[in-house]
Amino acid sequence: MLEVKTVEKPDERRDFPRGHLEALHLTGLDFAVGTFEPGWRWSESVASIAGTESCMVHHNGYVVQGRMHIRMDDGGEGEVGPGDVFVCPPGHDAWVVGDEQVVVLDFAGTMANEYAKG
Repeated sequence: MLEVKTVEKPDERRDFPRGHLEALHLTGLDFAVGTFEPGWRWSESVASIAGTESCMVHHNGYVVQGRMHIRMDDGGEGEVGPGDVFVCPPGHDAWVVGDEQVVVLDFAGTMANEYAKG
């Protein structure tokens, strides 16, 4: 069965301080578009919603615009920017770098299902 949805009409939208998530739910795939404003940081904007000290969601992402720094709980860290494809396992903090809005497409399935839910 073919399923087609548009990001212009997401199934749901979750707002959190300095950002929001728009999710589309399809058979076998939950897809999300995350938008993060300058000053956004997971530990400050989402941790209280998630109820965890670090983000416990797995991400398979593609950065459309902006730059984001990611620090893993084990101390590893890196930065992603436009055109980057990344895999980020659970156990991390992340924040917007600079003054540009960050837009990330997430194909992991768990971001659209679990991210920023209490």
